[in-house]
Amino acid sequence: MATNRLVTQGKVQIYADTLFNAANDAGGADAAVAVRNQIQELRHLIYQDMDLSLALNDSAYSPEQRYGLAKAVFADCETALTETLAVMVEQGDIDLLGQVYHAYEDVMADKLKLVVVDVVTVVPLDDELRKLIEQKAEAELGCKAVLNESIDKSILGGIIMSVNGMRIDASVLSQLNRARYVLKDSDGGDSQ
Repeated sequence: MATNRLVTQGKVQIYADTLFNAANDAGGADAAVAVRNQIQELRHLIYQDMDLSLALNDSAYSPEQRYGLAKAVFADCETALTETLAVMVEQGDIDLLGQVYHAYEDVMADKLKLVVVDVVTVVPLDDELRKLIEQKAEAELGCKAVLNESIDKSILGGIIMSVNGMRIDASVLSQLNRARYVLKDSDGGDSQ
């Protein structure tokens, strides 16, 4: 079992290193961040789209057919990402994408001294808040912070920030859900 884990870790690191080097060589930090953001989106897409996930893992297709399928499906991605994903699908390693994503972030932080902070709000950030978040993240993490901003009306208000696997959820929706949970627990104890 330990040997399999080491082989898997080796593959993950090779994919992450190769992808980072190709992206960074093609366009520096901006391209590296763009690839990171695309990997993040694709992870969600692949995990949510069962038909796509099954097709990418279908052993009825030859490795060459899976490679061609991946090249077609991911054609709009950065070139380095399209090529890496096609090889991962060809080799039957697409299930490692989550691990590759985390290893890629580690390589990016190590080589570029840069982290990406995912920020979700209901309305676009203004310049002052954007600068404040960047400064706080840089002070806490000791490296340059780049924001990956997105809008999600369902959070009702507030902000959700994620970096290096840590998540801070200060959204109105999560506060309402916590209040609902506390009220449900307190109501359950009083009704006896």
